[in-house]
Amino acid sequence: MARDYAKEYKNYHSKPDQIKKRSSRNKARRLAVKIGKAKKGDGKDIHHKDGNPLNNSRGNLKSMAKSKNRSFARTRTARKKRS
Repeated sequence: MARDYAKEYKNYHSKPDQIKKRSSRNKARRLAVKIGKAKKGDGKDIHHKDGNPLNNSRGNLKSMAKSKNRSFARTRTARKKRS
């Protein structure tokens, strides 16, 4: 079954809270480039250490490889789940 992107956007990505979080993540990227923590086109993600995409304080942002940033399951505290 093919993925229905229009339905996915309508049901999830278009919600005001998701738009706010996406906007904040984009703002974090721009801030990291501005202060020298990242470069445009470097292929890295900007990691929010506390897991809150709305917290864009300089101490909370870290540049890391996409594979590293996206490789662990997220919890409420943005830490690795312990088994």
